[in-house]
Amino acid sequence: MSIFDLLFLALLLATVLTLCAAAGFAIAGRGQQSLRLLRRLGFGAALYFAVIIVVSLIAPRRTFNLGDTQCFDDWCIAATSASHTGNSYVVSLRISSRARRVSQRERDLLIRLVDRDGQTYTPTSQPSDGDLSSLLAPGESLDFTRTFSVPANIRDPHLVISHGGFPIGWFIIGYDSWFRKPPLISLRA
Repeated sequence: MSIFDLLFLALLLATVLTLCAAAGFAIAGRGQQSLRLLRRLGFGAALYFAVIIVVSLIAPRRTFNLGDTQCFDDWCIAATSASHTGNSYVVSLRISSRARRVSQRERDLLIRLVDRDGQTYTPTSQPSDGDLSSLLAPGESLDFTRTFSVPANIRDPHLVISHGGFPIGWFIIGYDSWFRKPPLISLRA
């Protein structure tokens, strides 16, 4: 958990408390104080989102190498190897948990291959692939493969791993959101 995760949680708590206080003032007939609190909350939220957007505009796209681990909280994934034969690219992946007490899984994971020209390839379904949303016990890791059908002359392919589902990164400074693209994983050894 980064400092920006903690900042988000603190600001979320402050927002809830401010909304409760504004509602309390409104119920007590003190509408002016309620409006003043809501204006300050709106200004603070606008400032916070402006910081998120500016950071997403100026932060460079992250890149990883084979074997580097990307973590989403305590759930991690790494592309451990890649091989290109004919019209297919086979990528080996390892998912792991850094959690110490709870079992966890990651749902809505999006994995795709992107070439130099921006062409995107999704994995083809293989019976032996396994489920990347498998429940991991604390400290556990599992290995998987994903196969991509690609042209034989594919140039400079990179793997992109990102989230579907609710975009929580839109609310936390420094995440891959708004205008910052998800990281690239180079498939060259």
